[in-house]
Amino acid sequence: MRTYLALLLWAAAALGVDAMVFFRGSRGVAGKETDRHKSKHGVPLRRAKRGWMWNQFFLQEEYMGSDNLYIGKLHSDMDKEDETVRYVLNGEGAGTIFIINENTGDLHVTRSLDRESKASYMLKAQAVNRKTGYPLEPETEFIVKVHDINDNEPKFPKEVYTATVPERSNAGTSVTQVIAEDADDSMFGMAARLVYSISQGHPYFSVEPATGIIRTALGPSDMDREQREHYQVVIEAKDMGGSRGGLTGSTIVNITLTDVNDNPPRFRTSDYTFSTPETTEIGSPIGRVKAFDQDIGVNAEMDFSIIGGDGQDVFDITTDRITQEGVISVKKPLDYERKKSYELKIQVQNPRPLVDLQMQAVSKATVRISVEDVDEPPVFERFTYIMEMKENTAAGSTVGSVSAMDPDIRHDPVRYSIDRHTDPDRIFNVHGGNGSIYLLKPLDRETAAWHNISVVATEFNNREQKSSVPVFVRVLDVNDNAPTLAAFYETFVCENAKSGQKIQTITAVDEDDPAGGHRFFFKLAPESLEFRPNFTLKDNQDSTASIFTRRTGYRRLQQSVFHLAVIISDGDYPMQSSTGTLTVRVCTCDRDGNMEMCNAEARSGVAGLSTGALVAILLCVIILLLIVVLFAALKRQKKKEPLIISKEDVRDNVVSYNDEGGGEEDTQAFDIGALRHPEAVEEAAKQRRDIMPSEALFAPPPLLRRSVASAAAGVGVGAAPHTRDNADVRDFINQRVLENDLNPTAPPYDSLATYAYEGSGSVAESLSSLGSASSDDPAEQDYNYLSEWGPRFRKLADMYGGEDSDRDS
Repeated sequence: MRTYLALLLWAAAALGVDAMVFFRGSRGVAGKETDRHKSKHGVPLRRAKRGWMWNQFFLQEEYMGSDNLYIGKLHSDMDKEDETVRYVLNGEGAGTIFIINENTGDLHVTRSLDRESKASYMLKAQAVNRKTGYPLEPETEFIVKVHDINDNEPKFPKEVYTATVPERSNAGTSVTQVIAEDADDSMFGMAARLVYSISQGHPYFSVEPATGIIRTALGPSDMDREQREHYQVVIEAKDMGGSRGGLTGSTIVNITLTDVNDNPPRFRTSDYTFSTPETTEIGSPIGRVKAFDQDIGVNAEMDFSIIGGDGQDVFDITTDRITQEGVISVKKPLDYERKKSYELKIQVQNPRPLVDLQMQAVSKATVRISVEDVDEPPVFERFTYIMEMKENTAAGSTVGSVSAMDPDIRHDPVRYSIDRHTDPDRIFNVHGGNGSIYLLKPLDRETAAWHNISVVATEFNNREQKSSVPVFVRVLDVNDNAPTLAAFYETFVCENAKSGQKIQTITAVDEDDPAGGHRFFFKLAPESLEFRPNFTLKDNQDSTASIFTRRTGYRRLQQSVFHLAVIISDGDYPMQSSTGTLTVRVCTCDRDGNMEMCNAEARSGVAGLSTGALVAILLCVIILLLIVVLFAALKRQKKKEPLIISKEDVRDNVVSYNDEGGGEEDTQAFDIGALRHPEAVEEAAKQRRDIMPSEALFAPPPLLRRSVASAAAGVGVGAAPHTRDNADVRDFINQRVLENDLNPTAPPYDSLATYAYEGSGSVAESLSSLGSASSDDPAEQDYNYLSEWGPRFRKLADMYGGEDSDRDS
């Protein structure tokens, strides 16, 4: 009751203040002071003191009345209430939100205001002369403030919050903080004073009323993630200090308990059983064991280990980090015949420590593994065999032996053989029953110092079961090769050489490989003793020898070449020796001992051609080749001259038949005189030897021969009376026709008369005047048949046929 009474008194006092009129009398002052300035109308302006003043008005927000709300009254001392003063209002909301009675100065608000939108308004008021509109006093500013009421409930920035807290946290552990906002005025009254409370989430969480901090309310044993992981808490914020009548806002906070390592892993069973074949390879898995951990994430990681059992050295266990399972794998080879089963003691634990150190962190189990029998291939006693054998040992000698056995219980017998892919030359063989390796051919160390073969062991009862082992045979050296000179030695001695001068140092090589290294000895052969007065040999005792001169001066003309036979022997047993030849040539030298002249053989062997001489010879050869190529190219570009150059050659008339001719009157087309004198063309009738006749001419068809003969006969028959000249022509043509018929190699241009007749099947018949009608009068000829020969003869038909028509008419 007291609270409501205080509120009513506060509201009444506010309204009383709002309705107060602020004024200060100033009549005497306004009448005494006159402004020195004049207006533009010539009326002197008087400066009067402001006769009224005010600072601010107050208005309560959210006014719900239907009439305009009276705020206060504006009044000036210049107002004599004679309706000569008019009040004018300007500023924020003037005329729309705020209105003034221009006669009385009463100020009203036209609508409800919201302080949260705008808390104050700046307005300007002025009293002016109603008639002239001149201001009676300066414009004055004042503020209208909007008083707040509790009309906004608290609001949280989010509708849903998310927070986490570790499980098994102590009571009072801070989880998160939520803060609400109230749009009401926090500086005036209690409308914005908030109090927080929890409406959902008891008894696990609590909230501080003043700060909004959420804390755990229960102890570690009650906050267990494995029992309950998610919680939904509802937090309320109430204004007015939480008193009755205040507005309330709420939000939801989803709290998740995060995991801690408070649960050790446990095997689902204490005994596991597995089986695996004895042929399981090392590193291959044979089974998996699984444990359960109520924790999640890194707290659920596990480490498996073997802590005991008779298979601790044979098997291993690792952790699959993806599935968190223990993988048991083979660590050493298994053998069913040696051990048929194993027992392992394993354990599992977290790599991270438990939060409760008093809990048992390790779980243990037993694993039993059975080894299954498998038919295995034979097994050799060794992984590799190394044997030695001297070279040149006779075939059939034993090199060594291998041994293998069936590891299965029944111990099947084994048969041995050699993989011929490793012994393509078939040098070795093996006894199938006992594995003894012997030679099929003698060995030669100089050919191959090592032999690598494979011996295969196969079970008698199961040929699919086989295995192989590498055998390395080293061939031991025997001194069976004689040493020889290291190179073909050829040296020279100057004619002016002095006695005791060294001219050559020689050495030797040996294909053998003695254990103590090579040691060679040199001496002159007996056949070289005849040259002892000239040369001598000195063994240097280091497997080399030097050749020295024994006299002063040599004559190249007397003897130009000396051949020294040298015996080389080794120091091994049995001793081997050979004879090498050293060639010494006598040459002419200068005073410094440089060779100047020698015989051709010596010069080519010692000096040889210089590089410059070889280059010069090569350049000469290249130049000659270029000349030959250029000459051949020019010769190809040269045009061949035609066989027939002279235009007067009679054979030109043979191929010039592209006109119809003019009969006997055309004396320019053919020289008939040549036919009347056969002796003149005898040379032209001879066979050409410079042209290869084509195959078509080797055997001309009989029809062509008859055509030629007929043409020739036509020429002869068509001639006018048989004179001596005509007889000569006929005989000449007949003779040439006969020669053409009998000679298959005659060129085409020998048949001079083949173009005088077009053939027996021609419609136009012969165009030659020799076969024409005997009448010489063209008027007696009938040319009407030309029009029947087709378009090609239309011109002739018009020419000759037209003349006939004219003549007839």
